[in-house]
Amino acid sequence: MRQLTLDLGLAPLPTLHAFVPEGNEEAVALLRQWLQQRPAVPLYLWGPPASGKTHLLRAAVQALAEQGECAGWLDARGAQPQPFDERWAAIVLDDVHRYDPLRQAAAFNWFVHAQAPDRGAPRPVLAAGDVPPAQLPLRADLRSRLAWGQVQGLRPLSEAACRAVLQQAAQARGFTLPPEVLDYVLTRWARDLGSLMDLLQRLDAYALRTQRAVTVPLLRAMLADDAHEREDTPR
Repeated sequence: MRQLTLDLGLAPLPTLHAFVPEGNEEAVALLRQWLQQRPAVPLYLWGPPASGKTHLLRAAVQALAEQGECAGWLDARGAQPQPFDERWAAIVLDDVHRYDPLRQAAAFNWFVHAQAPDRGAPRPVLAAGDVPPAQLPLRADLRSRLAWGQVQGLRPLSEAACRAVLQQAAQARGFTLPPEVLDYVLTRWARDLGSLMDLLQRLDAYALRTQRAVTVPLLRAMLADDAHEREDTPR
């Protein structure tokens, strides 16, 4: 029995080891090669939501961090993009299909500096989006650079693999997801691993706070509490 009463937010970091490669073995092999060889040509991964793109990109950043290196990270959210930093060992561009004009300009600037930096060797580029480069709604000069190197598609996980990923994530947090909880989740949520992992984290925190086992009634209670909190929040 777990004795913790607080969620310490220690969710496992995305790693290549934790990625379930079912149907995406070639993409994982290309990413491992990218990390080892640091090629001058970019690697672009594309696929629908829930295909694992962001996990792989964050896993690459984590792998670089374990080697004492840092990478520039740009996605479609957050604050204004920062200028290119010569200390970066690579640049990583996530959700490029959602970039606004400001982020497109920043990504192009990063690309130019990565390919011809003021100091040191060219930096490798890793990017991901929902569609192949030719279909990206981006400025032409950025789109052509993303299409210039290796392009690899990804496929979403099967239901069996998705169950395995969620069970593995739960075990890493110290608990087991009963089959009926998995059934309940997978029949009511899209199989977007990012959203599912967020749900799992909230469920774990709620179970710790209420000191109850993870069950379908507990999940329903958590969702009801969430709904009440949203209704009570001033707008």
